[in-house]
Amino acid sequence: MTAPVVILDCYTVEPSGLGVPPYLSAYVRHAYAALCRARPDAEVKYVTIDDVRWCLAGGRPLAEPPLSDRLTYSATVNRDKAVELLRDADMVVVVAGDKVPSVHLHAVNGSQEDIARAIACVRGRRFLLGPMATWALSEPASWAGLFDAVHTHTVTSGALSLGSSTPAPYGQLEAERSSFVGLVEQMPWAAVAELELYRGCTRKAFCRFCNEPGKAPTVAHRTVEDVLAEVGQLYDAGVRHFRLGQQTCFFSYQGRSEKAIRALLGGIRERCRELEMLHIDNADPLAVAAPVGRRIAAAVAELCTEGNCAPMGIESFDPAVIERNTLTCTEDVLVRAVEHVNEAGAERGAGGLPKLLPGLNLIYGLPGETHATHLANLKALQRIYDAGLMCHRTNVRLARAFPGTPLADEEKSLEGLPSAEHFGSWKADIDQIWDRPMKERVYPAGLEIPGVHAYFVDEHGTWFRRLGSYAIQIIEPGAAVPVGTPADITVTGHAPRVIYGTHRAR
Repeated sequence: MTAPVVILDCYTVEPSGLGVPPYLSAYVRHAYAALCRARPDAEVKYVTIDDVRWCLAGGRPLAEPPLSDRLTYSATVNRDKAVELLRDADMVVVVAGDKVPSVHLHAVNGSQEDIARAIACVRGRRFLLGPMATWALSEPASWAGLFDAVHTHTVTSGALSLGSSTPAPYGQLEAERSSFVGLVEQMPWAAVAELELYRGCTRKAFCRFCNEPGKAPTVAHRTVEDVLAEVGQLYDAGVRHFRLGQQTCFFSYQGRSEKAIRALLGGIRERCRELEMLHIDNADPLAVAAPVGRRIAAAVAELCTEGNCAPMGIESFDPAVIERNTLTCTEDVLVRAVEHVNEAGAERGAGGLPKLLPGLNLIYGLPGETHATHLANLKALQRIYDAGLMCHRTNVRLARAFPGTPLADEEKSLEGLPSAEHFGSWKADIDQIWDRPMKERVYPAGLEIPGVHAYFVDEHGTWFRRLGSYAIQIIEPGAAVPVGTPADITVTGHAPRVIYGTHRAR
């Protein structure tokens, strides 16, 4: 028999792209297409780091039922033979890496130690793909001997054994793709396909912490036809959930072209008549605040599915931090962008959720930060709340100096910033002063949310959600409902990042 070739998914998280199950990343699809082309005689097997942990733990979960185990949660159909597949494979492509710190309820991304343990089982050739490849190239001593080649952005059949540090042209990637049936059928979960529309950042001045210019120093857009072709291949493979999320700003696609965006969204709805979710990610507030941004927001609310989120990176409302880090967006611009999205999407759909709401991203630990930075953030958030506007979610995190960014060159200057000591209490301020009241506004007590499913059980109870971009998570305290149970929820309470409810099985 021909030896298999294997994709080992250790998950990826980027500002422009999510690859933690149920999200199916572009990286995994690039690897699948490249392996199918390079080895048409071999089966391409897909396994996760959760599968490997399961095998290395003797074929048992690391948490006692009925509790869910976040270390072995994302099990593929190949779980019980994951180590055997790695051992017998001619080639293994490891997909891995975080560009931003991330914590997920039901997943733990593969660490360097996890990957080293998995790679120890491999006798064939070993390749690394994804954000972790940048770390491997910047710290070669700690990665010595693990991989035969690394690929930072994409991988193609011709470059598989050579390695690559620049993304392949879109035309080449399009030519390599074919059917995704063999990949999707190995995933027992309902996959959310993460789709890339373009590379690079459309801003003239780049934020000092952003890795996107290093990923693609110039902007390159995919054609509408290319994206629709990939969507069709995924739909034909059984995918019914799509997120247009692997770019810096959805609103800036094809130069903020309302015509192209309508053609794209309308084309997806026409091609995928039975899709269940169509969401976006990443919206530059400068684009959203423009007159065309108002019209694009209306198109998104009209053509996408409800519960959608347009996350906007204001990063800081402090003028000193904005200037020092070339953030470009001011408080007034951000408020106007939030107004445009609310005007278009605050209306609730048939499933009880607003059609489209903004999300906000705040970063502490940037050069120029003082204690006044936190006060500026709180005042601006209060302004948005007092205006009666709604926001889907707010992410608050500490800056991370990714290799190759300007921020990495001045990492030592970040020592001693007040957030190093106060980040925990500052985040708690935003949780209680802003985020919890906003949850009460968007998800009032008594609201009925149909069509969710139980997806995790822990010491807090059972967690429910509907698949979506930053989907609201609902906890039923003290309950142990079997994972996968479909349900309708009545909202009963609120916390800063989740809401509480009681379920009725469907």
